[in-house]
Amino acid sequence: MKRYWIPFLVSLFPILTLPTLGAQSPPKLPKTSVRAEIQAPSVCALCIRAHMEFLASDAMQGRGSGSHDEQVAATYIASEMRAFGIAPGNGQSYIQAVPLLRRKLSAPPVLKLGADASLISWSYGDDFVAARLSQPGFSGPLQKIRADAALKDDTPEEPMVTPGAVVLVMGGSSAAIRRAAFGAASAGAAGVLIAGRKEDFAEGNKLPQLPARFQGSATPDMGGDINVLQLSEEAMARAQQAADGTQVSLEAPSRQEPAYTWNAVGIIPGADPTLKQQAILFSAHLDHVGIGQPVNGDAIYNGADDDASGVTAVLEIARVLGQSSKPRRTVIFAFFGSEENGGMGATYFREHPPVPLPNIVANLEFEMLGRPDPKVPANTLWLTGWERSNLGATLAQHGARLVQDPRPDQDFFARSDNYVLAKKGVVAHTISSFGLHAQYHQPSDDLEHINFPHMNSAIGSLLGPVRWLVNSGFTPQWKDGGRP
Repeated sequence: MKRYWIPFLVSLFPILTLPTLGAQSPPKLPKTSVRAEIQAPSVCALCIRAHMEFLASDAMQGRGSGSHDEQVAATYIASEMRAFGIAPGNGQSYIQAVPLLRRKLSAPPVLKLGADASLISWSYGDDFVAARLSQPGFSGPLQKIRADAALKDDTPEEPMVTPGAVVLVMGGSSAAIRRAAFGAASAGAAGVLIAGRKEDFAEGNKLPQLPARFQGSATPDMGGDINVLQLSEEAMARAQQAADGTQVSLEAPSRQEPAYTWNAVGIIPGADPTLKQQAILFSAHLDHVGIGQPVNGDAIYNGADDDASGVTAVLEIARVLGQSSKPRRTVIFAFFGSEENGGMGATYFREHPPVPLPNIVANLEFEMLGRPDPKVPANTLWLTGWERSNLGATLAQHGARLVQDPRPDQDFFARSDNYVLAKKGVVAHTISSFGLHAQYHQPSDDLEHINFPHMNSAIGSLLGPVRWLVNSGFTPQWKDGGRP
């Protein structure tokens, strides 16, 4: 779960729970006119474990956005949907190959500070490296901020950042530096400069890879560019001596080449002559951030919570709905690629949906629900943008262990693929239980930190309400001012 700028954490800084073979029964649903919903389906704990063990394994190499490993993940998901009896959602195929373009650096970038006689020129691999580079060049006036302000209740005291500035983050706490970098990116900084460590320079002048983009000038709603550079000790000292407003620029020659990201899409056509015109979309993103800088010797960013857990939740819903009597409404299952690069897969799906976009009456995105959030009751999930529509409260009334997002200051509603659909009018929210744990975007986001009893119980509580939703005539609505 993140906006376009969050993937740079991959290189900034560096409880095993056994599965339960039985699962807690979700609450009984109210009586309804649709006989299929009277008995809530049971969660498959072994299925949940199996999906997680594959998707978050080292063999998947972190499922990097637009990588071969992302394609393998999409292929695995497609095969599971076929086994569940779900039809392909992209013509005769489950896979949407999303055409993109990538700029590839042809020489090391050069970082410049100042102008004329005072110009300092730094070389890549010796004086600086890229933690995240989204474009081959940028420039802006230097703005220095301190990042060692006290943190209160998970919320940083963020300095004001000037949009378009190149922000030099100073301070001793690595957590505070990360949070300040988040704030600078969110505020529209052209680039961020932070202190690097010796291990950050271990790969020398190996050129950074730029993220892929759509052809032409189109950009996703979660899209944008963020550039985070790590400076050597000497370069950091020189930058701190420079005055605010000093011009900073990065230059690198590049060429353009084709690239792809991959979605996996399945569909169950509705059985009701009227309601089949309406579609319910269940989604998750299948990518993560791949291979990154080693932390304690581990360079694979497995993405167990982010977002193998969400993919697993949608697969479990697909299993239940695919192996039951046909729902009255049409149901779509979409697993998006390159969410970590700005919602690229979701944006392409939005422009190439299997049914007309206005026919999608609700979207539930699932993201980071592999661990409980200490701010909500046990075995409970929360919904982003709860106050924006009547969807969350209605699902809760039908037995879902679902509550309001306890961290509205984090703006999670706009940090997942649901936002891409919501911007076009679809009532779209994300279900999660992310509690801002330290494993986020780290190699330690692995199976050892997944709480399987929590996953089993929380997902299980949704199965009955979800089956009610796809069989009911309830149409979610935005509240006044709720649509983004």
